Amino acid sequence: MQRLLLCCFTISFFVGTSQERLSQTYLDINYFKGIIPLHNNDIAHLIQGYPEGVIIGWNQRTNGENDWEQRYNYPDFGASFMYQNLQNEVLGNTLGFYGHFNFYFFKRQLMLRVGQGIVFATNPYNKTSNPKNIAFGSKLLGSPYLMLNYKKPNLLGPIGVQSGLVFFHASNGNFRAPNTSVNTISFNMGIHYDLDAKRVNFKQYKEIPVISKALKYNFVLRSGLSQNDVVGSKQYPFYTVSAYVDKRFNSFSAVHLGVDAFFSFALKEEINYRSVAFPDAPSDPNTDYRRVGGFLGYELFVNKWSMVAQTGYYLYYPYDFEGRIYNRIGLKYYFSKQWFGAFTVKSHLATAEALEFGIGIRL
Repeated sequence: MQRLLLCCFTISFFVGTSQERLSQTYLDINYFKGIIPLHNNDIAHLIQGYPEGVIIGWNQRTNGENDWEQRYNYPDFGASFMYQNLQNEVLGNTLGFYGHFNFYFFKRQLMLRVGQGIVFATNPYNKTSNPKNIAFGSKLLGSPYLMLNYKKPNLLGPIGVQSGLVFFHASNGNFRAPNTSVNTISFNMGIHYDLDAKRVNFKQYKEIPVISKALKYNFVLRSGLSQNDVVGSKQYPFYTVSAYVDKRFNSFSAVHLGVDAFFSFALKEEINYRSVAFPDAPSDPNTDYRRVGGFLGYELFVNKWSMVAQTGYYLYYPYDFEGRIYNRIGLKYYFSKQWFGAFTVKSHLATAEALEFGIGIRL
């Protein structure tokens, strides 16, 4: 199968693109094999082989009917299923379900897929039956993935080929310890198949509305459950209050400047625990568990969705926990011009602290 696909790719470079006529929907199937990079020394004993698996995707092409489709060069949207064998009985296998967008470059020959979904881990941590799996503390995990592929559609009628790199991340966001997480980087090769005879006619002359570039003021309340690093400890609620200003500088993007106030009761419990469990280096049980940070951020708008990335620095930091620099990355969905929901992961570099669910207003 791999040799057949490689042969198809070789032929595709010598076939012109002028005859391509793209259908409205298509399926793609990709085989992948790669590595687990060592992002944390604690998981070194879990890296034993080369993970492999398959990705199956359903895709709907856009034609420019909506202005955001023209701005992004007529992307696709769709859903993906992923199966991955991590080549270690301790880690088990993972099954993933995702929503995704495909963005195109270089005359639509280069595709970047951005996906977000959930993963089911078949063999998570269990203190009795599987104590060595410190990567996955729960069966359900959050999982973004990226795929960068060269594509050649309609190579043999409705059949085309594609190949490139794919990245997966799987973590529960410290919802349940342990949670060192796993990343995989793989080479992938596959085929795609047009599902219908109707062809896409890309609209190019629709007038695109002007985007307001005035300053906007945002207020967000985030919450969820988190657990400290002590395996077996309870889950505690947290609350984060954020206020920031955003500035649109084109139809795609905005920058953020703001402040966060953090109230984590899991951190409060950790302070109390360490004051008792570590008599040689105890912490003061009266240390304030609250933190305040300032941050810079970036937001990429895609229709009613947006992707958010923020980096902050704790200005008020009474207890030393994972360092003063923190990150936030995730998705927002605009219910209206003012109200939005948010799903984000707050972390300190590669160490996740919490999965945040938020509601906000943009004025």
